[in-house]
Amino acid sequence: MAHGGDVYAFDRNMIDFSANLNPLGLPETVRDVIRGFADGVPRYPDPFCRALKKALSVHENIPEEMIVCGNGAADILYRLIFFQKPKRALILAPSFSEYETALRLTDCEIIRYPLQEENDFAIQDDIAESIVSPKNGVDMAFLCNPNNPTGCLTPKALLERIGARCKAGRTLLLIDECFLDFVEDGAALSMKPFLRAGAPVVILKAFTKFYAMAGLRLGYALCAPETAAGIARYGAPWSVSALAQSCGAAALNDPAYAAQTHAIIAPEREYLRAELSGMGFHIFPSAANYLFFKTNFRDLRERLIRRGILIRDCGDYPGLTAGFYRIAVRNHAENAAFAATLRQEITGRG
Repeated sequence: MAHGGDVYAFDRNMIDFSANLNPLGLPETVRDVIRGFADGVPRYPDPFCRALKKALSVHENIPEEMIVCGNGAADILYRLIFFQKPKRALILAPSFSEYETALRLTDCEIIRYPLQEENDFAIQDDIAESIVSPKNGVDMAFLCNPNNPTGCLTPKALLERIGARCKAGRTLLLIDECFLDFVEDGAALSMKPFLRAGAPVVILKAFTKFYAMAGLRLGYALCAPETAAGIARYGAPWSVSALAQSCGAAALNDPAYAAQTHAIIAPEREYLRAELSGMGFHIFPSAANYLFFKTNFRDLRERLIRRGILIRDCGDYPGLTAGFYRIAVRNHAENAAFAATLRQEITGRG
């Protein structure tokens, strides 16, 4: 599927490892807003998201005029593409498929940069040349850091070379940092310094994953003021609900939540890695809140669905084949249940 969810995710009886949401669930500050929001429903939301942008400005250390909010990160992505109307764009393969889906609506020529299994699907140094080469020169380049579905991080030095090459070639770089908050010391890998220096960068972020607010639909972009204004023009009025705006500001007002998240993600990711490795699966390096792995069991998703567990089959990603899967890092009880169920399934016991 192009989107991050799955039709089976609506079955509340299943344990959903296909959606990479924070295992802590909603921050308490957000729950408090939702519980007391009934009186706010009759009023129209602020079409300019002023209170939320003010909170984001402090949180991101970015001026308010360089922030634009939308109905999820995908909403921002589509608006940006309709505004820019690129003729040629470079995307990673595999990566989040919504980039390509959106680009095809504008008849954009798509250049794929293939990530290789022998390199653990990591971006190589030649990508900087691919962006502005005579053969592959592009209007826009799309990077996801850490990448989805692989979880692989792009090193800071390579990001800097890519940013410099985009600036020299006047190529707009969209860098998707929706999962970067899950990475310990992830702030050091953000492209915000390049953005502040005037590079043609759009940083895509969302409350969906880190704050487990997928159902509220709230995303934003950090970009040059003229780009932010252009993205805003291509959105419908009142596209961000009053509830989403209030919940977003409340989420940013819970600093303990981030520390608690980092305390659980790293050890639980390593627990899952050890469990899957012990069962003979090939696990690729991941710095995110999910693991990407390969197995000879090409029907693993269907087999686990019958046992009440949903995982993401990645065989439909460009550059991948059947046998590649992604699982979210959840809380320990769920991770242990997953590991036990998986072991029973592949050994035929239970």
